Amino acid sequence: MRLLRAAWLLALALASAFITRGSLDYFGADLPAFVVEKLPLPWEQAWLGALKVHVVAAAFALPGCLVLTSKTVLASAPRVHRWAGRATAAVVLLALVPSGSYLALFAKGGVLSTVGFLISGAIVAAAMVQAVREVRARRFAAHRRLVLHVLAQLSVAVTSRAMLFGFDAIAFDPERAYLISLWLPVAASALAVELVCWRNHALPSRLSRLPARFSSASFSDP
Repeated sequence: MRLLRAAWLLALALASAFITRGSLDYFGADLPAFVVEKLPLPWEQAWLGALKVHVVAAAFALPGCLVLTSKTVLASAPRVHRWAGRATAAVVLLALVPSGSYLALFAKGGVLSTVGFLISGAIVAAAMVQAVREVRARRFAAHRRLVLHVLAQLSVAVTSRAMLFGFDAIAFDPERAYLISLWLPVAASALAVELVCWRNHALPSRLSRLPARFSSASFSDP
């Protein structure tokens, strides 16, 4: 389980760097093809500005959440963890979610895509706000669960792209592929966090109800 978790976090870190590298085209003289396809737009400069803000915020937010979920950083450099949390929360709440919500109004796929992006953004914002409240109240288990929800929704940018690549490889209907690649990761990511947190909470509870001879035997060397 630990190896799988480490592999997943490493994959997210590498994918985040790859996406950030590809997003540099948004700041060049020539706009990427997907941007040109959307033009003309009402308040075009506002949309382009929101896109650039979102790209920069995302480039910081996903790596920031990876730092926050690192037990090594928390144990060896708690001050780094605290400042990373404050900076990530500010970026998410003041830049990432507002810009993403505006971009969602013009999302490919129409209303269903807009609703999907807005729901994901709402989960991120609500989880981040509550995570700050929980850590201030020193409820660290709840704080960690909420940060995982933020990370899970931010990871949708990675899993969605991977799914779109797969759908394109099998020549699946592009419109359906786009909606599936949005809604499935959003829902699955939220569910996965709850299942992981439930498992982590339920396992110690179940072990504590076992007779001492059974619980000790379960973890004894063969």
